[in-house]
Amino acid sequence: MKYLIVLAVVLTLLTGVALAQDPNRFVFGDPLPDAPELAARGPYSVGVQTLELVHPDQIDILNGDATYDRPLTVEVWYPAIIPDGTVQSVVYEDSLGRADQPDSLRPFTFEGRALRDAAPDNAGGPYPLVVVSHGYPGSRYMMTYLTENLASKGYVVVAIGHTDSTFTDTADFRSTLLNRATDQIFIIDEMARLNADSTSFLSNLVNSENTAIVGYSMGGYGALNVIGAGYNGVLGNFVGSSVTPRLATTEGYAADPRVKAAVLIAPFGGDLTFAGFPGLSFWDPASLGDINIPTFWIVGSRDDVAIYSGVVGLFDDAINSERYLLTYQSALHNTGPNPPPTDITLSLDEYGRYADPVWDEARINNVNQHFITAFLGLYLNNNEAMSDYLNLAVENSEDGVYTVDEAGNPTADYTYWKGFPNRTALGLSLRQGQ
Repeated sequence: MKYLIVLAVVLTLLTGVALAQDPNRFVFGDPLPDAPELAARGPYSVGVQTLELVHPDQIDILNGDATYDRPLTVEVWYPAIIPDGTVQSVVYEDSLGRADQPDSLRPFTFEGRALRDAAPDNAGGPYPLVVVSHGYPGSRYMMTYLTENLASKGYVVVAIGHTDSTFTDTADFRSTLLNRATDQIFIIDEMARLNADSTSFLSNLVNSENTAIVGYSMGGYGALNVIGAGYNGVLGNFVGSSVTPRLATTEGYAADPRVKAAVLIAPFGGDLTFAGFPGLSFWDPASLGDINIPTFWIVGSRDDVAIYSGVVGLFDDAINSERYLLTYQSALHNTGPNPPPTDITLSLDEYGRYADPVWDEARINNVNQHFITAFLGLYLNNNEAMSDYLNLAVENSEDGVYTVDEAGNPTADYTYWKGFPNRTALGLSLRQGQ
């Protein structure tokens, strides 16, 4: 293990130098040549900082329901001022494996296009807030392709490292079930507090009253509860009375009004087959009907963790949400994370935490960037031009017709997905809720 740690430090130094010397080398999140239009970075430079936060007096479900001060490490990306001659270059260190399998836990590093501890750019602020919540297990660095991209487009983006749910501290699943929604709400609270703190780099930078949550897998499970889908009694069978405040039937439970939109990537809990309880769900249809903010859902048609039919069922039950369902045909569960490390010594289990057997993960990243940009642009920034990228002429991408005149302008029968280059809108569908 000591050898691996030393190796990771060396690789961190080498990769940082490599990006500074060659800014055109590919890093996670860069637009590929066939990327849809809105995958490109925005006009802002990007800074990144780490914060250690503490949520006091939380129920310690793993230790007899005593209370404890719950630590949360978060990463914050934000519009920044980059000194002349300085390259936006950062190296992130993530992990593979699980804490309950120490022999498989090993670090890996990868590059990003942000500058550590850069000065914030307050000129366009305060910026809308985007809270990013990873899967189980996962990490706050699992979706840097998206966090950096959104920060470059004028958002403050905070990714939570959920205690008991990361690769390095994976604990009993009950902690994740209990804490996901409350972690997300607490982080919105903290961003509001730090925005009002004149000594914080976030001072006057973030508008927490205009927030979106991007939740992947268990992050989506928590986000649904934050935006109005109260849990049903099934969850109590797993975590007991500790979850009572988040049940749909509990007086006083309500959606967080600061959250104006949500992106739900393969949200877990609509069908508990993967957990060994087929046919059960953490929500009743009526509770999904209590969601009244716009939602964008992303899932693979072969998802065998969140279960594709379970996600579609949740989408169908959210009848009062203006909503969209993006499906990657034949993809499994990994429609949210960065690509896997480029290491041929990875085991199948390690590789499978990031990869998909059909789709190039970097391609998924670009498509997600495109649609999430359009969705948040429309519903957080009221940019009506973004609706053209969501309200498409055909639901199935392969039914689109690409016809242009001699000047390259679309003809009357053009139905190709807006923003996608010819011959690239394949294997996808985008369904709108009625």
